[in-house]
Amino acid sequence: MRLRSGVFASSCLLLEVLGVALFFRGFFPVPVRSLPRRESSGDLPAEPAPPGPGMVSNWTRIPPPLFKKVVIVLIDALRDDFVFGSKGEQFMPYTKQIIEKGTSYSFIAEAKPPTVTMPRIKALMTGSIPGFIDVIVNLNSPALLDDNLIWQAKTAGKRIIFYGDDTWVKLFPKHFVEYDGTTSFFVSDFTEVDDNVTRHLDRVLKREDWDLLILHYLGLDHIGHVTGPNSPLVGTKLREMDNILKKIHTSLLSKEEASLPNLLVVCGDHGMSETGSHGGSSAGEVHTPLLFISSTFEKRSGRLTQPELVQQTDLASTLAVGLGLPISRNSVGNLILPVVRGRTMREQLRFVHLNGFQLSRLLQENTPAYEKDPGYEHFKIAEKSHANWIKLYLEGNNSEILLNLGKKVLKQYLEALKTLSSSLSKQVAQYDMYSMMVGIVIIMEVLLLLLLSIPKALSSRAEFEVPLSPPLFSLLFYLMCLMLCAVHVIVCTSAESLCYFCSMSWFTAIGVMVLISALMCGILSAIAKILDNSGLTVKNSVLSSSSWSEIDVLILAGTVAHVLSLGASSFVEEEHQTWYFLINTLCLGLSQELCRNNFLLKEYDPQHSTSVKQSFGKASEYKNIDIPAADNSKLGKTTTSAEFSRGSDKWISLASPWIILICCRLLRSLNQTGVQWAHQPDLGHWLTSSEHKSELSFLAAVSLLMIFFLVQRRCSLVSKIAMALGLLGVYSYRAAIGNVIFPWQHGSKDISKGITEARFVYVFVLGIVFSGTKDLLKSQVISSDSGVKSTGLWEVYSGLVLLAALLFRPHNLPVLVFCLLIQTMMTKYIWRPLKFDAAQITVMHYWFGQAFFYFQGNSNGIATVDVSAGFVGLESYVEIPAIFLTAFATYAGPLLWAIHLLCYLSSEVSRNSAAVGHGCFCYALMRSLPVAIYIVLVTGLRYHLFIWSVFSPKLLYEGVHVFITAAICLFFTAMDHNHSHKVQD
Repeated sequence: MRLRSGVFASSCLLLEVLGVALFFRGFFPVPVRSLPRRESSGDLPAEPAPPGPGMVSNWTRIPPPLFKKVVIVLIDALRDDFVFGSKGEQFMPYTKQIIEKGTSYSFIAEAKPPTVTMPRIKALMTGSIPGFIDVIVNLNSPALLDDNLIWQAKTAGKRIIFYGDDTWVKLFPKHFVEYDGTTSFFVSDFTEVDDNVTRHLDRVLKREDWDLLILHYLGLDHIGHVTGPNSPLVGTKLREMDNILKKIHTSLLSKEEASLPNLLVVCGDHGMSETGSHGGSSAGEVHTPLLFISSTFEKRSGRLTQPELVQQTDLASTLAVGLGLPISRNSVGNLILPVVRGRTMREQLRFVHLNGFQLSRLLQENTPAYEKDPGYEHFKIAEKSHANWIKLYLEGNNSEILLNLGKKVLKQYLEALKTLSSSLSKQVAQYDMYSMMVGIVIIMEVLLLLLLSIPKALSSRAEFEVPLSPPLFSLLFYLMCLMLCAVHVIVCTSAESLCYFCSMSWFTAIGVMVLISALMCGILSAIAKILDNSGLTVKNSVLSSSSWSEIDVLILAGTVAHVLSLGASSFVEEEHQTWYFLINTLCLGLSQELCRNNFLLKEYDPQHSTSVKQSFGKASEYKNIDIPAADNSKLGKTTTSAEFSRGSDKWISLASPWIILICCRLLRSLNQTGVQWAHQPDLGHWLTSSEHKSELSFLAAVSLLMIFFLVQRRCSLVSKIAMALGLLGVYSYRAAIGNVIFPWQHGSKDISKGITEARFVYVFVLGIVFSGTKDLLKSQVISSDSGVKSTGLWEVYSGLVLLAALLFRPHNLPVLVFCLLIQTMMTKYIWRPLKFDAAQITVMHYWFGQAFFYFQGNSNGIATVDVSAGFVGLESYVEIPAIFLTAFATYAGPLLWAIHLLCYLSSEVSRNSAAVGHGCFCYALMRSLPVAIYIVLVTGLRYHLFIWSVFSPKLLYEGVHVFITAAICLFFTAMDHNHSHKVQD
């Protein structure tokens, strides 16, 4: 079967997507689990039995609750310095007074990445550490089936009321006697989302028909996403939260009874980074305040020192004890002792013993050699000491010895709890190695197939014969299928833990085995063909090696160096530095090529130059094959290298690499990214501050004008008008939401959601894309006019540029301007005069696309994903449009460079029809190589200290990028539809 290069590359990428999906399912694991929650309230342990005959403790039940009513106020994205720092003193005076002089205990709770809402709610209510894949499930939270505090409270007859983020309603359906959920993903809403919570307060606080009240405020998180942590809106929101806390605390105090006090808990699910996002592991994202306020605590005096650091998972255990409930069986948290310090020594020891028993049981159910674990050994020692203490207590000993022994036992328990919790946290993930290995095999087979297919895929015809019959009907194929099926049966019948691939139907599993066998046979067939042609390869080896230019060596060395760098956590964190270095080096290499082309080649004899070109052409079958010889009639409209040099454009061409270098340096100053220097001030922070709104407005207006000037030159008249109106709508949208101002606007203007203005732009985006799609269909179906096809592609590209301008924040619009400017300069002044082939140009597009991914302010951390882009023009959260817009805004750089590559290769009349196929194949190869190697590296580093904070977020980015690249290559293939007819000429 004959396949074109583009079709082959797209098919390979689709198979790679399957392999990546299987690997993800195995790599992002299921956390440690105990027995089902229905059994969790069963036989709780009694106090340790005192040594000696006849002495038995009579305390076998769960201790009674310590508080009558508990109110949990969860303020989304509440960073620790918003309460304990200068902002707390300025905007939260009541809360600050309670912390320093009231009856309260203050802590800094450390959250584990990923710091997004749904996993953090799970951690707070179950005490467990959710799996990293929850960052994706966060968009559509399913019901929580694990043992948790809410379920335990409902089972015990507690009446729970909830108002706030509707994620709670999805996680805990039918658990609340009353609730009102608000949409958590509509980040443009700063006020209504909190007002819908507060409006219930006055009525609920007067009532007595509830035991647990949970309030989840989202406004601060939304402000952070849109304007950042230093926005003046943050102070206003903190003051609003302070007044709400004052109202709740005053009401709880006024209704308190002598028997049982009430408790107010103030916490955050996560913090926010310096850019206002979250999801990563920076200090601002993982540190949140945790306040316990109750009249039963000792009154504080003096200023608060640095609060003690606790784990976010500790809240579940502490609240369970406070409400008189069993501790969740999957909890890895420790009891926060100061909360129960006012109780008797016997009660305190009972509390920590219950916590230790729960942790040790969880360890037993997840670790075969649990008896050798240091935490388990410490717990058993503490239990024995506890039993001796109980013996003295039951004998009526009230001396100082009893108190000192009690303190010693308490200390032993706390050390055991800490060690047990640490051991369980390290085992939080159980990798599904079988699913991972199946995914790796598919991915590596696809990569090998792509590498072995390079000579044929980049040949002048850009197509090759894929021998399906011999491999599929060979004895080797059937033997491999039988062997893999046997391995599958053995693994699935002997696996101790649940395996996703084993849970698939046999039909699906056998299909995957057949696919793996077919790919392996295809690889062996390709290797055999290469060995058969080894004589020709040896004969031309000298010529082939001499045909490599400096640019080719740079491209190969840069690609290999980048792939190898992914094995180091520091290089992953600062990957933007790698891409910045590569494109800067590429610009220097291009400058050298331009100088040689314009000056040095004139010194050589023309006949010598011709002979070199001839030997160059014989050297490699696939080198520069998409650029015809100099006497080809198609070059009539194309300026030759010599003619180009004589013109006035010669000096612009020589200056182009240096202008591009200047543009890249300016872009680096716009957004600090990565980890090491992300906190340093940059031009973006300066522009987005409220004092510089006029400068930002001027920059945004100039950028939009430049975008129109750069993108309209090849559009039809109707598309030019639509583009102009669309860009005007972009500025109007940003003005409506308060990012920029109009010249005639004075003073503050009411901020809206800008829904009308954004939808106005969407109309023009769809109109331009539809106009381009119409031309593309016309060129593919009705006629094979390359001019119509080129115009259609350019209009689709223009529509995507307009969409990017709408979704980008105003200070990022220069990124779009420089992207278009660099593309224009490289097209006219570098690629055409130097006559690079499609493979070289594809790699350059890929490199610049990766660099612009980071120029946007992205990083390999989840915190830099701008989720606000997913809600531009939406009145409420709609899942599919929100995911599409967020993904497009995040990957706009690589996407725009990939589509520009297609536009360029399709519009160049000097290239034959193989160019698009070559571009598609090279783009697929450039994406497959780092993904395959990185997945192998991550598998080897799965127990690395930074696996969840550094390597896993990068893995998610790579997986999404593979999916997007597969879609791009399918578009390439569709545009290469009439290739098979053209190559016959």
